[in-house]
Amino acid sequence: MATIGSFKKDDNGFTGVINTLTLTSKVRFIRTDSESDRGPSHRLFAGKTEIGAAWAKTSKEGKAYLSAKIDDPSFHTAVYATLIEEADTAGSFSLIWSRRSAE
Repeated sequence: MATIGSFKKDDNGFTGVINTLTLTSKVRFIRTDSESDRGPSHRLFAGKTEIGAAWAKTSKEGKAYLSAKIDDPSFHTAVYATLIEEADTAGSFSLIWSRRSAE
């Protein structure tokens, strides 16, 4: 796994930057008002373009995190990532990337 983004919590969700070898983009995780238990808790936006969604989860250790799916026509496949709070810096969050195996 690798860190591909840095975020700060704000009133509407999280704001930060995703930075990879081929992509650098300001991204916002905006909280949704979804009434569905299975629906995403956040939508991801780069500018005005929606690029993904995230679901609120809790680890076995009781720590909250967001499980995100990010997609764009330029991607070969969707990117799955986890937004977690940095252990040493309260209010700072890292977006950790992982590649899922082919389905």
